[in-house]
Amino acid sequence: MERPLSTSFATRFRTLAALFLGLVLVAAACGSDGDTETADGEVDADKPTIGFVVNPWTASALNVEVARAIIESELGYPTEVVNIDENEAMFTGLADGTADAVLEIWPSGITESEQAFFDDGTVENLGELGAVGRIGWFVPSYVIDENPALATWEGYNDPAVAAEFATPETGDNGRFLGTDPSYSTFDEQIIANLGLPFEVFYSGSEAATVAELDARVAAEEPVLMYWWTPTAAVSKYDLVKVELPAYNDTCGESMAAGDGGVDCDYPEDVIIKAVSGQLADKAPDVYSFLQKFTITNEDQLSMLPAVEIDGEDPEDVAAKWVADNGDTWSAWLD
Repeated sequence: MERPLSTSFATRFRTLAALFLGLVLVAAACGSDGDTETADGEVDADKPTIGFVVNPWTASALNVEVARAIIESELGYPTEVVNIDENEAMFTGLADGTADAVLEIWPSGITESEQAFFDDGTVENLGELGAVGRIGWFVPSYVIDENPALATWEGYNDPAVAAEFATPETGDNGRFLGTDPSYSTFDEQIIANLGLPFEVFYSGSEAATVAELDARVAAEEPVLMYWWTPTAAVSKYDLVKVELPAYNDTCGESMAAGDGGVDCDYPEDVIIKAVSGQLADKAPDVYSFLQKFTITNEDQLSMLPAVEIDGEDPEDVAAKWVADNGDTWSAWLD
């Protein structure tokens, strides 16, 4: 779900551009032919184009579309979506000016090598977005209703229980449903280090995970999965977070170092924004705007169902939010 930095640990990780949903979101932002389109509004062709990284999850796309709409209509800058397909490449792109901003970094996914970009100033932590995310293991509530032991990780250590989650590709082991393999996830390590009889299967994208979840819930079949909040799916499918061993500093150090020692839950992520170290000189008014740009959990949850459940275009949903919240975003332009 890079989700952020200068927080107590090192980021929802992840961040880049898309395999499946990401491609859909980039297409939505850039146009069906893959060429960049600007949002509606007056733009000045003499001003530099502001490039945004869209991570391959819905909230990231909505954040960016809100920012693009206001920057174009109120500040007159053309904008574009920059297609970057791996986590560290996002930081490299920000550092060299290929991209200007990413609006949703989850700190638990930031690695030591990515932190180095913040440390040397080529990428700047622009502060908190306003939303707080939580990654973890989730199951539909009926799974726990049928077996209360599955509210915590210990319940999954029973081979008989694992067999209930098994599929042909996992044999006797249960299947753990992962999402986009480009995300900074630690589920394989957690499973191995806790000795659980499960194997991770990556769906490939947020959309593919939701499609499988929809089918499993309709059939009331057990499914254990990587997921996060805020998302519309949590309420739609009545997902419950499974209790893992509590996050601690030692485990967090393993997450940052990538040493394979992760055996705890994901931390709560206070989501941050990041920009190129060159943006303040390139477009000082955009830099100031993004410093003040704030999207809360409530803002995201007011938009997410329209995209994730109703299938609306992120650009259209963001435009409606902008039209309805002028008193909020006008303060970001002061």
